[in-house]
Amino acid sequence: MPYKIRKAAVIGAGVMGATIAAHLANAGIESVMLDIVPPFDPSEKDLKKGLTKESKAWRNSFAANGLAGVTKSKPASFFSKKLASMITIGNLEDNIDLLKDVDFVLEVVVENLKVKQELFAKVEKVVKADCIVASNTSGIPIKDISSKMGAKLKERFLGVHFFNPPRYMRLVELIPDAKTKKDLVAYMKDFLENIVGKGVVVCKDVPNFIANRIGTFDISNAIDTMVSKGMTVPQMDAIISKPLGRPGSAIFGTLDLVGLDTGDHVNKNLVAAVPEDEMVSIFKGPDFMAKMLENKWLGNKTGQGFYKRTKNEKGKKVKLVLDYKTMEYGPFEKPVFESITEAAKTAGGFGAKLKALFYSDKDAAADVVRQYLCRNFIYSANRIPEIADTVYQIDNTMKWGYNHQKGPFETWDAVGVKESVEVMNKLGLDVPEKITEMLKKGCESFYTEKKDGIYYYDFAKKAYAKMEDNPRIILLPELKAKKKVIKENAAASLVDIGDGVACLEFHTKMNAIDGDLTQMIYDSCDIVEKDFEGMIVANHATNFSVGANVFNLLVAVQEGKWDDIDKEIHNLQYANMRLKYLDKPVVTAPAGMALGGGCEIAMHGHRCQPCGESYMGLVEVGVGLLPAGGGCKELMVRCTEGLPTGVVETANLDGIYQKILQNIAQASVSTSAVEAMEMGYVRKTEDLSLNRAHQMWDAKNLVLAMARTFRRKKRDMIPVMGENFMGIVQAFLFNMKQGNYMSDYDLHVTTKVAWVLSGGQCPENTFVTEDIILDREREAFLSLAGEAKTQERITHMLTTGKPLRN
Repeated sequence: MPYKIRKAAVIGAGVMGATIAAHLANAGIESVMLDIVPPFDPSEKDLKKGLTKESKAWRNSFAANGLAGVTKSKPASFFSKKLASMITIGNLEDNIDLLKDVDFVLEVVVENLKVKQELFAKVEKVVKADCIVASNTSGIPIKDISSKMGAKLKERFLGVHFFNPPRYMRLVELIPDAKTKKDLVAYMKDFLENIVGKGVVVCKDVPNFIANRIGTFDISNAIDTMVSKGMTVPQMDAIISKPLGRPGSAIFGTLDLVGLDTGDHVNKNLVAAVPEDEMVSIFKGPDFMAKMLENKWLGNKTGQGFYKRTKNEKGKKVKLVLDYKTMEYGPFEKPVFESITEAAKTAGGFGAKLKALFYSDKDAAADVVRQYLCRNFIYSANRIPEIADTVYQIDNTMKWGYNHQKGPFETWDAVGVKESVEVMNKLGLDVPEKITEMLKKGCESFYTEKKDGIYYYDFAKKAYAKMEDNPRIILLPELKAKKKVIKENAAASLVDIGDGVACLEFHTKMNAIDGDLTQMIYDSCDIVEKDFEGMIVANHATNFSVGANVFNLLVAVQEGKWDDIDKEIHNLQYANMRLKYLDKPVVTAPAGMALGGGCEIAMHGHRCQPCGESYMGLVEVGVGLLPAGGGCKELMVRCTEGLPTGVVETANLDGIYQKILQNIAQASVSTSAVEAMEMGYVRKTEDLSLNRAHQMWDAKNLVLAMARTFRRKKRDMIPVMGENFMGIVQAFLFNMKQGNYMSDYDLHVTTKVAWVLSGGQCPENTFVTEDIILDREREAFLSLAGEAKTQERITHMLTTGKPLRN
């Protein structure tokens, strides 16, 4: 393909534009971020600084403020604040020539057709002949935006719609213009999936595309159902949230977060754009929402919307909720429904629990679920082929763009298509003819699995069609179904993922480490060393591993099983060492949380292929313990291995080891894989997988590349400071304690960590073996585990989920 994006430009430095620029930086793409020159309306403080209408600082202030805001944003937009240096700011009057050198321009300005058209007229005069140009519009038809463009630019123009916040939301909608070159669409899909790490859905150029068309109906349907059923705001949020596989913010929490004015703007545009839509009436919204807009009760941005947080007369924070019938706020009470409680007890996964709730006759919540879901099902089916040609396009947009656990057609399958049609008839709803026809053909689900893969029901073909295989996606459940499991126990499985590579998958609750999991590491290493080219350590769970099972530890401590505890720690330490010194390449692939022992396992592969969203840390101090699975030892190796021997002998190791001590003592957790590199948990030479769905494929290919020339590494020797380090640390910790920055017990635990890092009673710059540090880890861990305050901390963490500083 004749396209290659090395440098981009983002026009519009508001929240969305700035966060997109930040995520492009995460993906390694430099960008120029431009905005308009603000009207000259300086404050007295500005005038004292000498700012004038012509000052560069003033003229670039919109872009500068956007960059400053995104650098401080929470949750973080950058993988590391250092990446902000990849963004060059400017304004559209003085710096538009910066667009001459970019390969991709993305417009992220106000949703106003005229403004966008005028902007692109300027852009068209500046960009090079092969520059890709796009709009981030959330719903304005691409054909309208491009109507005044020249023929050549139309060929390189399309919609690229990110979802907010861009770093964390997986979906990008790609909307070609009628004139957009097909090879450019293919390139942008590849670029967004493989470089930027997104899930891409190619959409038709219709109002609101796919996600915001279905999503707007979803929310409007919930509000209409609430009113028709006489339910309250808290009741609806209790129902249309986690019980239905929806985000915890639910319907009204989400509206408060987004802003009622933003939602109203989208709804009004949709009403005007799709007057023939059979459900257009509910997009207009109820009268009470018009009153909320009039009162400026817009949600979080104005301090009140459907919910309001305030303080009572005692100064205690309280949460209030709007009674839309009286338009008054009252105390929030979390509703409890028998149907939801009983459904949650249903055996099986999420689909089984959802089906139990859908057909429950316990209470009004089940009635709400049936009406709400049935109307969603029907609306989604009626949008094919208007907004999409396939069911999976709609399902993917709702999962990736709205964080729904299942898309509407997957949800429909879960409750049963045939059975749900009977419910629709009882509710007096119009069942789409295409659904009746599908059932008559004996097709009773939208998805079905055959020997050669997954099939979906194609309404145009009136038959099942095979879903296109993506070679970059490795799905362990599919491989297990094909009998590719090599060995397994209750905690983990070793799966053959092809081409001579095996995958060690954890599957305990939260992937917590126990004896069975440790044993599977040993067993997998033995098998791989004999029969495979190499191994990856990866799984599909939300979190790679949250660390050791501290409940089991607490029970063992209370029963006085010290020999068993010592053995378990030793086994984990040397299971990790087995990974590290295996004769075949091992690549770990952490994603989500890799904490405590999970972080230690991730650190002991020959290489690491982290997902960009990896939150890694040695957090044992939070429960009064210290890392004892090789975490202290491996951090010491990582932070000193780049120093030549001659430098180590003369270098001041104090700064290196104080940083390690600080990370462990503060239980520091990275907010990304890049931060994990800065903290020493991942080597800075490693590559990232921004697309979690491709991470196993990336790790597998890294193993295969390594296998061609792999040689077992020699044992590491670690430079230590010995007694000198203890002297330095004790003075530092004394000052921290005097300043009330740590409790007496924090001081005690941190001193134990320092004792491990010191390496023993030896001169500074002595080299010690890894075994010496592992022995010290184990000894210090056992001594802390026996202390009452540590057991109190563990108990508090297990019962509250929060650390205790006693």
